[in-house]
Amino acid sequence: MCGSEEQLEPAVVPCSVFTAEQETKLWRKIDLQLVPIVTVMYLFSFMDRGNAKIEGMTTQLNLTGNKYNLALVSRTSNAIICSVWLILLQRQVVWGIIMTAMGFVKTYPQLVGARLCLGAAEAGLYPGVAYYLTLWYPRYKCQYRIAIFAAAGNLAGAFSGLIAYALGAMNGIGGLETWSWIFILDGLATLVVAFIAYFVMVDYPSTARFLTAEERSFVIERQGHGATDEEQGAVPQIIAALTDWQVWALSVVQFSIAAPVYGLAYFLPFGYSTSTSQLLTVPPYLLAAGTHVTFAHFSDKIRLRSPFILAGHSIALVGFIINISDAPSNVKYFGLFLCLMGGSSSGVITWLANNLRGKYKRATGIAIVIMVANVGGAIASNISGVKMRPVTVITAFTYKHINSARDREELLQQQRERRRRPRREPNQ
Repeated sequence: MCGSEEQLEPAVVPCSVFTAEQETKLWRKIDLQLVPIVTVMYLFSFMDRGNAKIEGMTTQLNLTGNKYNLALVSRTSNAIICSVWLILLQRQVVWGIIMTAMGFVKTYPQLVGARLCLGAAEAGLYPGVAYYLTLWYPRYKCQYRIAIFAAAGNLAGAFSGLIAYALGAMNGIGGLETWSWIFILDGLATLVVAFIAYFVMVDYPSTARFLTAEERSFVIERQGHGATDEEQGAVPQIIAALTDWQVWALSVVQFSIAAPVYGLAYFLPFGYSTSTSQLLTVPPYLLAAGTHVTFAHFSDKIRLRSPFILAGHSIALVGFIINISDAPSNVKYFGLFLCLMGGSSSGVITWLANNLRGKYKRATGIAIVIMVANVGGAIASNISGVKMRPVTVITAFTYKHINSARDREELLQQQRERRRRPRREPNQ
């Protein structure tokens, strides 16, 4: 960790000596193999949120009162239950089938049942992929990749608006309304992505056939997790995650980010016609995606997380203040940009992953944080807006104290190991 938040990189001499240019090419090679497919997977998991509502679903299914809200809760609550045990058992094929089937529901009970099944199928995606990326990238390179993956949620908000606008011309085809075609085509596209992912995804760096033996050794040694990850079995690490204060503190921080953003995704837009609403959702989501990736880039570069999380909270808070005021619609639309920009952050997940020792503890901790965020989704289904918490500040100062001691301890241990380790000659 560097400074107050990132552990120092291991001082172990890697099996192969890579120049800066060779290392850059290696990370780009891994990026092209892994990041696009997980990003597209997450993109389609978000495509069903929001747009179907304003394309006739509430009218045809008679979703009066709080029925629409309860249907949303049924999905997020099931995701809460399944997040931990499905973290590495993603069922994308199942969710593609379920999403396609949602286009044919005719009654409210059918909708709720389908949403329950969809939540179970999608539950492990975010925590599973976030953990998966920590197995491949060093701490100071991880958030940028997670941000690209997570920014797909923002891009989905943009693309789904454009797609829903285009699919408006399909209204009535086959006796189905536009909202049905949104679910059907999104589901079919998800199945195509699942088929491609089967041939593209690689479990671990040690089993990556697209890397050479030297590249695999280099990637594994750059992680700095190996020795610590094998110190304890799975059960002790899972218990340690469940009782670790930092997991729950950062869960509250993630909750304060997720709840407002979920609310925006579900209840956009603000009183415009259907076609205009679909198009107006595009620019703020595109800007949010750009902000998400930019924050992550500089967070990795300076190896700090909390300043960018706090900056996002502040930006989003201004946006929500604008939107609860009596400002004109165009001013509130500007506030929407701020809400989405500030609510787009993968910093909490990376911050936690950087500070959890042990692969099972890290996986469980990430799953718990996402589980609590899904609680925010359930709440957002019934209310709009949640106050941001001061827990981010408290957590940042606590980490500064803890990690200063941890850095010194780890550095001394690495120096002792380096003295005991026989010298290796670099490959010629």
